[in-house]
Amino acid sequence: MFESIKTLIPNLYENARPRIAKGQTSWLATAALLTRVATVRDEMSEGRRKKLYALLKSAFELDDLTTAQLIDQSAAVDRNAIDFYHFTRKLSEVLDDEGRYQTVRMMWEIVYADGKPNEFEANIIWRAADLLGVSSRQRVALRQLVLADNAALARVGVGRPQAPADPQL
Repeated sequence: MFESIKTLIPNLYENARPRIAKGQTSWLATAALLTRVATVRDEMSEGRRKKLYALLKSAFELDDLTTAQLIDQSAAVDRNAIDFYHFTRKLSEVLDDEGRYQTVRMMWEIVYADGKPNEFEANIIWRAADLLGVSSRQRVALRQLVLADNAALARVGVGRPQAPADPQL
């Protein structure tokens, strides 16, 4: 009987905190990288903040409070970071190819949340994608996928219309 109780207690403890314990480091690295992309111009716009919130909540299946805390933590981590190599290195260690592609896609979604990206934003995505091991061809394909999704949403009246694709990005 005591053996079953001893095995039950650790299982209850593990089940009480699976998301935070397993994914917190990669969540924070992803959120910090997305925060860097969202704020390369200046302060994060409301459109980008909403997109960041929606992406993180959906990607990591978080509740509202945890998502808000993650965004706050990511902003603090990003402010103290010299560059984003630390974030991309951490993500490269834990993500498979699909996870790295999704991270680059989320970066494009952030910069297109309130208009067309500028050259600094496109450059950050290019460098981060390169550090994550996402090829130029795949990075461009992900950008085009985000643009196509935005255009489809605009046609059905969801969200705001986005700027046309810039062939130089």
